[in-house]
Amino acid sequence: MKKSTMLVGLAASAALALSACSGNATGSSQASAGPGGPAADGGTVQVLANAAFSHLDPARGFDGGVNNFYRLIYRTLTTQGAAPGAEGTKIVPDLATTTGTPSDGGKTWTFTLKDKLFFETGAPITSADVKWGVSRAWDPELGIGSPYAKQIIAAPASYQGPYKSGDLSTIETPDAKTIVFHLKKPYADFGSVVAQNTFVPVPKGQGAGNSLDSKPIASGPYKISEYKPGATLKLVRNDKWDKSSDAVRAAKPDGFQWTFGLDPATIDERMIAGQGTDADAIAGTVQAATVARIQTPQLKQRTMSGLGGCTTYMGLNTTKKPLNDLKVRQAIEYAVNKQTVRDAVGGSTLADIATSIQPPTVAGRVDYDLYPSTDHKGDLDKARALLTEAGYQGGFTLTLDSRTQPKMQAMAVAIQQALEPLKITVKINPIDTSTYYEVIGTPSQQKDMAITGWCPDWPSGATFLPPLFDGRNITAKGNSNLSQLNDKGVNAKIDEIANLTDVTAANKAYGELDKQIMALAPVVPLLYEKVLMLVGSNIAGAYLHDGFSGGIDLVSVGLADAGK
Repeated sequence: MKKSTMLVGLAASAALALSACSGNATGSSQASAGPGGPAADGGTVQVLANAAFSHLDPARGFDGGVNNFYRLIYRTLTTQGAAPGAEGTKIVPDLATTTGTPSDGGKTWTFTLKDKLFFETGAPITSADVKWGVSRAWDPELGIGSPYAKQIIAAPASYQGPYKSGDLSTIETPDAKTIVFHLKKPYADFGSVVAQNTFVPVPKGQGAGNSLDSKPIASGPYKISEYKPGATLKLVRNDKWDKSSDAVRAAKPDGFQWTFGLDPATIDERMIAGQGTDADAIAGTVQAATVARIQTPQLKQRTMSGLGGCTTYMGLNTTKKPLNDLKVRQAIEYAVNKQTVRDAVGGSTLADIATSIQPPTVAGRVDYDLYPSTDHKGDLDKARALLTEAGYQGGFTLTLDSRTQPKMQAMAVAIQQALEPLKITVKINPIDTSTYYEVIGTPSQQKDMAITGWCPDWPSGATFLPPLFDGRNITAKGNSNLSQLNDKGVNAKIDEIANLTDVTAANKAYGELDKQIMALAPVVPLLYEKVLMLVGSNIAGAYLHDGFSGGIDLVSVGLADAGK
């Protein structure tokens, strides 16, 4: 699934939940040199984080924070560029020499690997290793991350990955440098699909069980030298990475050091003070209480801000009573006071109010509001009328899944208070941030509602609505369709749009589909959150990357003075 994190501590710890995440928040980034000018070679970048990464295994992780991190240790056939603004969301070759060659009317795609590609062990990266890594996406236990490989590449219905089912014949490796994918149907954006984490090469025969979660096998410029889950993670240079084969990763620092489990308020205090190694630090979005304190000229020089390119929303589980009743879901749409939800995250400085599923940064998005209320404070009269029609005027109880992160808990309380006048009792179910997406992405563990979020994986409407609302893609694990909506009309429209060859026309059609879906009220759009970050005084080369929930692009950031 794809989750938006809003980058509290640059880990899967903040504002959104489902989404792997890339956004395309146009105009959100600073100049490419960022604070401190261009980065120097050497030194260690410190990262202060509230929560640990969801997974180090690229087949499992799928949120904005960990996707950004993966680019330091892993490579894929293609990847997003390294630049602020629209340049950063362009798909460029990575392990492959090009963004792919289609044939057979777009149902077959061929990629050729570059020279000088090696794992951290010194072993060459071959097409068989790429195939092995991709095949892991079908494993029911491991393949809980990005869903696109399983959805688009042809495979037998019974296939369960290389460890259980062996070879996948629909991916061919005629030689060590060539890999050929056979798709279920033509897919014009397949060159973007292979930038997903599931296309990380894994040495053939390796990676079973939890092995990559504890010890990744690096193909990028850094490798893990020390990892204490939930506490610290240290990266050092991977001396087997050849810069001449990689036009994307600047990899200026000698290493990175993550410190997990820090209180968000403590992170803000340390970043403001900027003492010692904190001058070399980056972190996530500042807390609401800190916003007023960073308005001084000195601190503003170290501030970066912009849209995150994601939508924070509340999923309504349409398989649970009484949420299986459309009128009940519509009543909740009207009842939620989005002003108090925005206040919970810090007000207009840190978020805009959402009315559609797709954020303003998605091409073709339509601006509309099917459930309007004065100042977005909710319309309890309309909500009561709908509940009366549905026969639920006496109220009921719902359970709301939320992360154990202060901002998320504050949002949950705002929802709870908004529904209370309707005699709807909301029980808040706190779930640890590091396991949150996995829990809510498992339908058997999912409760009635969940506060989460989504960011596009590449700049296309195809990566927003189909993953969230195509009922044919609901899975037992790694499920991104939190509402479990399986509507024939929506599914048919998704197929119709997928057959369009004009990307502009397809994106326009997705904008209209947004409204069609919202008429069914499977989710309550809440916020389009913003990123507001304070970096250390010795940080350089920093810019906000539109493809990673608006976070600082880790492959380009470094230190202004590596000798300090």
